Amino acid sequence: MLPLYVTSGEPAGIGPDICLSLAMRIDERPIVILADLNLLKKRAEILNQTVELIAYQGQSESSGQGQLYVEHVPLNTDVVLGELNAENSAYVLEQLRRSADYAMSGKSVGVATAPVQKSIINEAGIHFSGHTEYYQEFAGVERVVMMLATKTLRVALATTHLPLRDVPDAITKQRLHQVIDILIHDLKTKFKIEHPHILVCGLNPHAGEGGYLGHEEIDVINPVLESYRAQGLNMSLSLPADTLFTPENLKDADAVLAMYHDQGLPVLKSQGFGGAINITLGLPFIRTSVDHGTALSLAGTGLAKSSSLHVAVDLALDLARH
Repeated sequence: MLPLYVTSGEPAGIGPDICLSLAMRIDERPIVILADLNLLKKRAEILNQTVELIAYQGQSESSGQGQLYVEHVPLNTDVVLGELNAENSAYVLEQLRRSADYAMSGKSVGVATAPVQKSIINEAGIHFSGHTEYYQEFAGVERVVMMLATKTLRVALATTHLPLRDVPDAITKQRLHQVIDILIHDLKTKFKIEHPHILVCGLNPHAGEGGYLGHEEIDVINPVLESYRAQGLNMSLSLPADTLFTPENLKDADAVLAMYHDQGLPVLKSQGFGGAINITLGLPFIRTSVDHGTALSLAGTGLAKSSSLHVAVDLALDLARH
């Protein structure tokens, strides 16, 4: 069977730690870690873990419990736990490049990603907005959608990693049509929801309060939503975000569309941090990710929780079955 690749992310953070935890699993297809073999060996020793690291050479069967397939990606320089080093930024990006190339060329079913540190990659002189934008550019698609999910809530984003002052200008009718089209398509095809029910946040407090607190809802957001409602789609008009996320409103919703990153994600992460996952919709391959950062201070301590990576792998495998 085709493998699922897992990028180990920032080498000074908890990415290698949580990837090692995948050795306890037995899955229906190979799970392959993209990482420096020696880095994983040293991290396993620090964590006092016994893991057999096996060089992946196209095996079609799953590894056994206590074993982990690894495709060696060489570090640029030695790693000090918890200390970022711009010299290893190229190492991090090589993991992403290989994972995207294998997925696009049909050599894998997709990728699950451990966290990276955007700041150090940019410090190395490489413009990098995040995994989502990297895979979008690699795949050559005009628009992708970031969606985070727990067992009970899915939140998609109209905009992702933008300064807050740039968000209103980015909320255009064209962008909203693209985002909603992708969201509806992937809820139907990837998640098998035949008639998705989507709630939409307004941009402004109280969804603009009839124009007194902003006109984006009247001029941009609601006209787009009305066009989908006219097609019979089960979609709300823009709703005040401070009351949208109540249990009563969410009980029948399949997804929420938030206008910006910190509008919807704090609610989702407060519900399921450590058990939530990040999914990139609109790509021609499967991409899931953890819901947390590099946690540099926890690297090598044994305190890092690996639950989000396991849930991300579970979802990627489930989507691969579809």
